[in-house]
Amino acid sequence: MVSSTTIAITIFVVAYALIISEKVHRTIVGICGAMLMILFGIIDQDTAIRHIDFNTLGLLMGMMIIVNITSETGLFNFLAIWSAKKVKARPIALLIALSALTMVCSALLDNVTTVLLTVPITFSITAQLKVDVKPYLISQILSSNIGGTATLIGDPPNIMIGSAVGLNFMDFVSNLTGVCILIFIVVELLLIGIYGRELRTQPDLQERVMRLNAKSQIANPQLLKKCLFVIFVTISLFVCHDKLGLQTATAALSGAGLLLLITYTRNESMIAKVLSKVEWLAIFFFAGLFVLVGALVETGVIKMLAAEAMKLTSGSVSATAMLVLWMSAVASAFIDNIPFVATLIPLIQDMGQMGIANLDPIWWSLSLGACLGGNGTLIGASANVVVASMAAQRGKQISFLGFMKIAFPVMLLTILISNVYVWLRYL
Repeated sequence: MVSSTTIAITIFVVAYALIISEKVHRTIVGICGAMLMILFGIIDQDTAIRHIDFNTLGLLMGMMIIVNITSETGLFNFLAIWSAKKVKARPIALLIALSALTMVCSALLDNVTTVLLTVPITFSITAQLKVDVKPYLISQILSSNIGGTATLIGDPPNIMIGSAVGLNFMDFVSNLTGVCILIFIVVELLLIGIYGRELRTQPDLQERVMRLNAKSQIANPQLLKKCLFVIFVTISLFVCHDKLGLQTATAALSGAGLLLLITYTRNESMIAKVLSKVEWLAIFFFAGLFVLVGALVETGVIKMLAAEAMKLTSGSVSATAMLVLWMSAVASAFIDNIPFVATLIPLIQDMGQMGIANLDPIWWSLSLGACLGGNGTLIGASANVVVASMAAQRGKQISFLGFMKIAFPVMLLTILISNVYVWLRYL
């Protein structure tokens, strides 16, 4: 008779293979995989629900609602044109300005929403300057993932780690933001070295961009004021949530509820529109994934893997941190970092129960590796795929190998910087 452990591993491996192959949409894989775990009796429904991290799901939904309403104001177009004018539309300075804007927005919002809003205006400005848009798009892809690494809410792996471990917003800021800024500077200098000679334009074209009116991009000033107020309140709650005894999901959903209340109090069609833009596919994928990993926890598979990892690194914190950093970086370049991180979280927690007293270096290594590793290839992160798709729609193909030739060595360099940082600060 086949054991429950064997069935659980088989379902998980098949689900993972389907996610990697993209033959079946990952949301369908997540839901079906979770249901198979329950139908085969690997995990019962109540236990499955307990393994779903509703704090992660609530945080994602709350931020999605806030971003969706804010996008209606034209704020991002304003910021892009304002940035271009501040650097006098000089192509190299514009590359840095748009990349810095992307990084900051990705740290405070989510990567996909950020690039959806900034890429169209990048096409517009580069077309007016008659410079190749590809260096700007590649830089924005890299910057979105670097910015997402810097905060708790910037990238799903950080949300998952923070929720599982109890790390707050300021923990991520104090531990990761500084090194992410350093990495951003190094990456921009490299890109300028690679593309600098191509980024040239004519003075009359620069003047045309300088005549653009940034303020005219603000479509709804009243709504913008409300959005900025709510974003300030929400980030304040993130900063203070530990002292207030709140979970991060409570902070995000409180902000979302407040913004809905003061903007679309009785406008049912607008409320429906905002809620329809929530990435429900991602939410249900997460829920299914938590159940899949939960089944591995319940059958003891995660504990067994943790024991093997402990043997491999001889229980050394430094060896384990370096292994997690590089393994998660290379893996995240080729496969979705979300299921990978979901699998590693309970594994690292079990390592703690087996004798590793200080897990902090390992958690920060996982965050840096999983988030920055997404820069390695065009399929490494959702934002990468979205930018490539938007470019293709506008007749600008970003090839897999063309991107990887630039991005993979850059990603390895960022992981090397992260390695030095983790070693010097924590080990």
